[in-house]
Amino acid sequence: MKQVKWFVYIIQSEKGHLYTGITTDVERRFKEHSDSPKGAKYFRGKVPVEVVFTKNFKDRSSASKFETIVKKMTRINKIKMIKGEMIV
Repeated sequence: MKQVKWFVYIIQSEKGHLYTGITTDVERRFKEHSDSPKGAKYFRGKVPVEVVFTKNFKDRSSASKFETIVKKMTRINKIKMIKGEMIV
């Protein structure tokens, strides 16, 4: 049985805002945020530009726990993590 990988990702919007989420397919999810009703409400009125961070996990639970940690981080710490200056 093939194990599904889960990813925590951060997308930067055209105005520099950072959005964090989880998925099994980062490319598909980015496309959904860009031009699909399945995208997050967060992107209504905001344009996603690029995926600036991804980290993979063995299961959904681990990814969800890390997502919660990232969402509680300050913007400065998220940027440090994206640049690889901070290991979480």
